[in-house]
Amino acid sequence: MPKREAIVAVLRRGDRVLAIRRGPGVSRPGYWQPLSGKVEQGETQEQAVVREVREEVGLTVSPLAKVWESETDDGLFRLHWWTADATDGEVVPDPVEVAETRWVTPEEFLALTPVFDGDREFFERILPGL
Repeated sequence: MPKREAIVAVLRRGDRVLAIRRGPGVSRPGYWQPLSGKVEQGETQEQAVVREVREEVGLTVSPLAKVWESETDDGLFRLHWWTADATDGEVVPDPVEVAETRWVTPEEFLALTPVFDGDREFFERILPGL
């Protein structure tokens, strides 16, 4: 079975990245991660970044660059990691999908628990080079 496609939106403000804690209405609630979501049929990755960010936290963003690819730990999704500009606007979480949000440094993200192994790898290995 082919893998489904999904995006991860790495929203940056200065030296901080937006982390969300997964809400009660999604699988694996309670995990901390950057924003993510499925790429819908007929949608580009860039369009998925804009839509998912708007739906989950109410921000309007501009995708900047695709910076990495990985797979979910269950192997069901190929993740396309994008940086996006989120210089202004108030975070308004969708309470079903997002239990909590924090603007964190990479070090602060790595101290959150629980986090997915792939997200930890991104913050340890990929983000420092961006």
